[in-house]
Amino acid sequence: MADEEEEPELSDKQKVEIAKWFLLNSPPGEIQYVAKDVKSILNDNDLFNEAASEAFPAYNKSHLICLPLPNRSGDVLITSFSELEGNAFLDPRTTQVATVDHVKQVCTGVRPAADEELPSPYVEEYRCSLDAEILKYVEEAYPKGVCSVYCANGKDVEGPGADFELAVVISAARHSPQNFCNGSWCSVWNVEFKDEQQTVEIKGKMQVGAHYFEEGNVQLDAKHECKDATLFQASDDCAVAISGIIRHHETEYMASLEASYLNLPDSTFKDLRRKLPVTRTLFPWHNTLQFSLTREVSKELSIK
Repeated sequence: MADEEEEPELSDKQKVEIAKWFLLNSPPGEIQYVAKDVKSILNDNDLFNEAASEAFPAYNKSHLICLPLPNRSGDVLITSFSELEGNAFLDPRTTQVATVDHVKQVCTGVRPAADEELPSPYVEEYRCSLDAEILKYVEEAYPKGVCSVYCANGKDVEGPGADFELAVVISAARHSPQNFCNGSWCSVWNVEFKDEQQTVEIKGKMQVGAHYFEEGNVQLDAKHECKDATLFQASDDCAVAISGIIRHHETEYMASLEASYLNLPDSTFKDLRRKLPVTRTLFPWHNTLQFSLTREVSKELSIK
């Protein structure tokens, strides 16, 4: 028989793409552990640095990680809404801009935000009111939650007569690797203020991730989207209405997750296997000797 042909060695490009896949699919709070193993497997610093420089920024933004500012004046969320140029991220609550080292996941510097990086006074009034209401909600609902409200579009709108959009970002994480479990909650709410229709349209995306790895490997990755709307009112009234809508939908989604977990033993796990074998009869565990395979095994082992 001819020797099997050896598979060709992976190219450097393929190795980088595989490394990026593992890094991007790291469970919540575990990318540094995965990176250490990937670096060891690659055994090539240049390839690892190339993969890490592309994967870490995307991972940090998709998981909405929160980093403390160097001057201890607050935190900055790593999101596409807060991203400026050159690894800089805006914290609108403190009007500061942090420079971020994505691979080390730390802030390396901070500076005051420039005027052109901030929304107009008119938009800022709505942003600030909504931020205050969301902050109160997150402090009540998430023990380790952080949040921020950004101007996603129309930051130069000076007054009534034009549309603008805010983005509410909520992130909560609980990392406990010593207990073999990590988890995170991420939600993003796009809030469009439509002047002509005098309505506010709200679109939400929620994502829950969890990883339990004591003597096993169980992961949860659940996502949910929803829509709602309210009237375009004064900034304080809008803030109360929008935060109430967000609270309602997030509470409803959490309740549905809890209900599904309660049904796991009685329904979900049972649905994972065939209720009857292909013979359409229950397996006779009380009398397995009727099967020829059992008889043959018993004979070989001298079991009577």
